[in-house]
Amino acid sequence: MVEIRKLTSAFAMPDRRVVIHKDLDLTVERGEVMSIVGGSGSGKTVLLRQILGTETPAAGEVRIMGKPRESLSRRGASSRVGMLFQHGALFSAFSVLENVAFPLRELKTLPPKLVEEAAMVKLQMVGLKASDADKRPSELSGGMIKRAALARALIMDPPLLLLDEPTAGLDPDSSDGFVNLLRSLHRDLALTVIMVTHDLDTLFELSTRIAVVAEQRIIVTGSPREVIAFQHPFVHDFFPGERGQRAMELLREYPFAI
Repeated sequence: MVEIRKLTSAFAMPDRRVVIHKDLDLTVERGEVMSIVGGSGSGKTVLLRQILGTETPAAGEVRIMGKPRESLSRRGASSRVGMLFQHGALFSAFSVLENVAFPLRELKTLPPKLVEEAAMVKLQMVGLKASDADKRPSELSGGMIKRAALARALIMDPPLLLLDEPTAGLDPDSSDGFVNLLRSLHRDLALTVIMVTHDLDTLFELSTRIAVVAEQRIIVTGSPREVIAFQHPFVHDFFPGERGQRAMELLREYPFAI
């Protein structure tokens, strides 16, 4: 589904050039849930944005379904990739329905009535009610904002879904409900998912594979059990003490077969 080869990410600062990734490689197979973990500033969200196409790498290649990312038209990219941003990124002046419908309306290829009907279907798919459609984002709870943003990410029926900290800011009950929703959608829609998360429960409950970003590259990819067992200082530091113990408990709890 996604191939990243020899990718370099760099940003120009007033006094220097900062390299985030160097010769980074990653392959994401169709149908899996690949989670990307790493330290702060390791460029996890940068990778998502480069797959989405909102940022361009300094060097290397990103291919989606066999096609170079830069060769995809706006419509082609929208039909292949959806993204759930960390804080939802809903338009505050739009209603929930208008937010979800926005990508379809921008393409201007469907009658307004059909666009509205498609948006309502997606709202119901993520567990929101018809009565929520006319609300503004300011009237929604954190969990409802996540669900509305997820509906918008899915409005074009993309086979690839990107998730940036999907459960960040949610209370435990809302987080559990959202993880269950993601698991169901992954199964029912045959989605491929690439996720960035710091939450261990989310990481181990959803991931089929994990990629660890450190030293400007992917140092290991594998099943959750394989990654925890990988002998590298960063992996050891990422799952230390009680966090490592919790990780092992989750390994026993979750079967990793979604």
